[in-house]
Amino acid sequence: MRELVRQWVLEARHIAVLTGAGMSAESGVPTFRDAQTGLWARFDPQQLATEAAFRAHPQRVWDWYQHRREMVAAVEPNAGHHALAGFAARHPGRLTLITQNVDGLHQRAGLSGTLALHGSLTEDRWLDAPRACCRPETAVAGHPPHCGTCGNLRRPAVVWFGEHLPQAELDAAEQAARRCDLMLVVGTSGEVYPAAGLAFTAHQQGARVVIVNPAATPLDAVAQACLREPAAVCLPWLLA
Repeated sequence: MRELVRQWVLEARHIAVLTGAGMSAESGVPTFRDAQTGLWARFDPQQLATEAAFRAHPQRVWDWYQHRREMVAAVEPNAGHHALAGFAARHPGRLTLITQNVDGLHQRAGLSGTLALHGSLTEDRWLDAPRACCRPETAVAGHPPHCGTCGNLRRPAVVWFGEHLPQAELDAAEQAARRCDLMLVVGTSGEVYPAAGLAFTAHQQGARVVIVNPAATPLDAVAQACLREPAAVCLPWLLA
């Protein structure tokens, strides 16, 4: 089956790749819930990842995300990240990378144009619509930083529970799913929507769907092939 999928890669005019938390876990990035250790073990995710939680306890939520940023900064992209970036560099325009991950490891591996559906852990944005006085370079340091004129807070540029995905990235991801002739679904549980729906979109448009995951997923039902391997093992061979 591996050889057949490799042939599909060679034949594909456009490949869409959807990656999830399992790929980051291979680099040592804790999942959202796994990161809730020590001081943070007593908090429910809803207390740390909603706009309401941030407005109620901005320092607590800001410090939680600083904790996660430190965890991510301590790890490196794995061989799977580098395989995707290398393929994209060798074959301009043939691969679109869509990720549910917020850790920036695909970007650190050198893959430009990554569609980060759930935002970026390493970046901030304004909590409320910015006024003319709200300039990131003049934000007052703090937990969290804020505008010294109007008090607008800086917040992590991630998608919290109850928030919409960034529309431009979602539109581009859906377009890639519609036009690809091969979709690789790598290291994702297939349970988080609308991202998981992209595999159904690709399947409905006639694309081959391949799952790269050591465990079974709900998306296996629309796949032409399931490669039960870690991304860091499978992708370097598949995309060589």
